[in-house]
Amino acid sequence: MNAPAVPEAARNHPAWITPLDQIDVSHPQLYRDYSFWPYFERLRAEDPVHWCKDSLFGAYWSVTRFKDIMEVETQPQVYSSDSRAGGITIMDANVVASLPMFIAMDPPRHDEQRKAVSPIVAPENLARMESVIRERAGQALDELPVGVEFDWVKQVSINLTTQMLATLFDFPWEDRAKLTFWSDAATAIPGAGVVDSEEHRTQIMGECAQYMTRLWNERVNQAPGNDLISMMAHSDATRNMTPEEYLGNVMLLIVGGNDTTRNSMTGSIVALNQYPDEYHKLCANPALMTSMIPEVIRWQTPLSHMRRTATQDTTLGGKTIRKGDKVIMWYVSGNRDDTAIENPEAFIIDRARPRHHLSFGFGIHRCVGNRLGELQLKILWEEILKRWPRPQQIEVVGEPTRVMSPFVKGYESLPVRIHP
Repeated sequence: MNAPAVPEAARNHPAWITPLDQIDVSHPQLYRDYSFWPYFERLRAEDPVHWCKDSLFGAYWSVTRFKDIMEVETQPQVYSSDSRAGGITIMDANVVASLPMFIAMDPPRHDEQRKAVSPIVAPENLARMESVIRERAGQALDELPVGVEFDWVKQVSINLTTQMLATLFDFPWEDRAKLTFWSDAATAIPGAGVVDSEEHRTQIMGECAQYMTRLWNERVNQAPGNDLISMMAHSDATRNMTPEEYLGNVMLLIVGGNDTTRNSMTGSIVALNQYPDEYHKLCANPALMTSMIPEVIRWQTPLSHMRRTATQDTTLGGKTIRKGDKVIMWYVSGNRDDTAIENPEAFIIDRARPRHHLSFGFGIHRCVGNRLGELQLKILWEEILKRWPRPQQIEVVGEPTRVMSPFVKGYESLPVRIHP
């Protein structure tokens, strides 16, 4: 494949002068610094299925183009998600990555356990939750200070997603901050501020297991309720789970309900501030919300990757993948692939095919809560525009602090000011 025409200004960037076999797009610092884009651009152009022989997480294949990612996603018999083979993230040496959970299972166990919790996001249940989501979003926005700088992540994104998690689990309201803490601890890089070591992570997960087991024991002896723990306790597919499976599925549902929605809520503010013409477009025509929400989720890509493990020797993009190899599908790269998405670098709220993205995965592992995440984001922006209908009334006033992780592509803080 011919090397791309590299812009003059970029020719001295490390992404273009580092030998290909030394490029490692998994390094956490790249995500803290937000400096990974040129590396993915080069891999898509020169080596879209790329072998990295040495990283913090061992050797792995990077799959960086949309069509190749789709090929991996649609062959679960060739590319396994099973926790016993390594699970779903590049970080396979920690207690959470090794837990059995339905996203880290292959059929038929995956299908059975996923089915047990899917009623929580059935259309009729989403319709019931809509008024609660709207009330809480309105309350959170009404409590924001106007005219002074504050942190959007803490006061809006974390606040709202934590409340939603507590509702989904019917979790004791006064302890709901534990859910966010457990989610952060599950995915954090040791030493980056949340967990000090793998031993520290294991200790925190033990505390989570103890708390959640108490709730299970209460719910299993009660009439079936409309919350995730009760659904698992009363389903034939999940009522006899091992303690490890239960903790695995709890952590999956906590992380899935927290990180993705929370970082898309923050990403929407970042995107509209970076693209003021789109902010004007939205305020002039709020009906564009319908296409803006999936575009936010594509542009943000709140989880950078998912991992699979090859179950047999196979070929992908002309490369020979060996049985047991770690294969990383970089959603964050596939969502910027100009062979699949027109003008993918830009944030365009009236994009013709806004749902043509990889942020929710594809195939049997497509995100079970995708509609709930979109609903929360849509309601938040409907409530924002009721209160602040003019472009740039919510202004980003400083650089975001980004999560130091090759898995969660998110924000630790975002300074903003609301103009009255």
